[in-house]
Amino acid sequence: MAMDKDLQSIQQARECVEKAHEAQKAFAEYSQEKVDAVVEAMAEAGLRESERLARLAVEETGYGRYEDKILKNKFGSQYVYDAIKDLKTVGIIREDPARGIIEIAAPVGVIAAIIPSTNPTSTTLNKALIALKSRNAIVFSPHPSAAHCIQETAKVLSEAAEASGAPEGIIQCMSVATIEGTQELMKHRKTSLILATGGHGLVRAAYSAGKPAYGVGPGNVPAYIESSADIKKAVSDIFAGKCFDHGTLCSSEQAIITDETIKEKVIEEVKVQGGHFLSEPEIEALGKIVVTPTKMINPKIVGRAAPLIAGMAGIRVPEGTRVLVAPLKGVGRDFPLSIEKLSPILAFYVEKDWRAACDRCIELLGYGGLGHTLAIHSRDDEIIRQFGLHKPVFRIVVNTQAALGAVGYTTNLFPSMTLGCGSLGGNITSDNISPLHLMNIKRIAYESAGTRLAASPGVNQRPSTAETHSLIRDQISDVVEKLLAQKSLNPSALALTPSNPQTVGGPLASARAVGFNTPPPTEASPPKISPFVCEDDVRLALRKNEKIYVNAKSIVTPSARDLGTEKDVLVFLS
Repeated sequence: MAMDKDLQSIQQARECVEKAHEAQKAFAEYSQEKVDAVVEAMAEAGLRESERLARLAVEETGYGRYEDKILKNKFGSQYVYDAIKDLKTVGIIREDPARGIIEIAAPVGVIAAIIPSTNPTSTTLNKALIALKSRNAIVFSPHPSAAHCIQETAKVLSEAAEASGAPEGIIQCMSVATIEGTQELMKHRKTSLILATGGHGLVRAAYSAGKPAYGVGPGNVPAYIESSADIKKAVSDIFAGKCFDHGTLCSSEQAIITDETIKEKVIEEVKVQGGHFLSEPEIEALGKIVVTPTKMINPKIVGRAAPLIAGMAGIRVPEGTRVLVAPLKGVGRDFPLSIEKLSPILAFYVEKDWRAACDRCIELLGYGGLGHTLAIHSRDDEIIRQFGLHKPVFRIVVNTQAALGAVGYTTNLFPSMTLGCGSLGGNITSDNISPLHLMNIKRIAYESAGTRLAASPGVNQRPSTAETHSLIRDQISDVVEKLLAQKSLNPSALALTPSNPQTVGGPLASARAVGFNTPPPTEASPPKISPFVCEDDVRLALRKNEKIYVNAKSIVTPSARDLGTEKDVLVFLS
């Protein structure tokens, strides 16, 4: 009797995690050189197979363009590798002598990686590289509609990693992926962290799995053309981003917003570059195809060419049409084409000025794009800064396409196919995910001079010597006053002679025994040993004409040792 598919998937998830856990324990002991050799081999294999994997992705999913998927695979392998190859991810990764802080990298463990169907092979390449760079194992759960191309990508990477010395099982991919199996993968007790790229429901499931998780949010990306912009370049950039892989990147542009003063020029340029403006009946017809009755995007239009989508809606478009452009008057459920579309369709808005455009951008982002990305095309730095200050996004790309700018291809953002949307998008980070997010950092922290805190009120403290003397002085005063009162003497007429204290009588003699007049000598305290000495410490001691005392346990930087020895500042104690 055949095993139920869900049970089979659950069992496979368990086996993958157990095997990955054992492999990761060995991989955690690798040196930086050995880790780097493994990651380099993986990147080379991904680059070498980029065309074949791109073909597999297009054939299996039907999404996107073969040529663009090649570029995405090269980005996810070679481009990402170039960004991470020099990162220190093993042992001591940073020292701050001035602050007495030493940072040490520690791997996370086993990473559960959820892979989408829109960018299947490139995301697999990217996640595998950053996971192993930080000495983790990774287990992939592929989207069912892209399972084969994801499994093949994982196989390419696994073979390359193991051939270069990585433990067997360090990279794995589930061959039977169901919702139940994916949940088991995420919740397994030996899974340490989740990297979730996919739909809103899947990302929420990742966050509810009880594990640390990096998820992503939707990207309803506005592209604003301000009146000072180079209009031809702005439209070219927007179309390049919107058409790249038929709009499957979540960072691709979803709407054009422009100023009323340049409206006609922008419209003309959009037409010249292959944009087809839709009539109101066409907008209504297209909306019924793009958005389902449940107000979700129709997967049948994702990653398809503009003429094909137009044909599905019964719309005839001119030859050479690249993008379907829908002039809209609002945002929300009554305007279906104002959502994230993941296809060559753009909403189009005309606003009075940059302030009104600002409000429209915020409205669009609030309808499914909070925290993700915004593009602005402008030569006015003040307006650009205002957009940066006030827009609810964490990537503002300027005078470039949003699709590849946000992932770090046309900008200097960290190259990544996984883009955090911060708390606005329900994510734990607003960063482009890198190896630095996939490792823990230990910190050795030495005591800094002069920063000891006084004990808080209520803590039982031993009185200081000064406080003790003050107490004795008060006691003596009380005793003297009582004796004088008993003898009816005027205190001012009596002089105490230190050489003959017995004239005062019993209690005062007792007070003298405490040692008020002649406190016992205190022994000199030993010199304080400095646990950490840098060059700045030596120079400060020189200015103060002081010595620095160290012993065998002290850490002295080479420059501090040389200068301290030369100037006779360091004193070595046994």
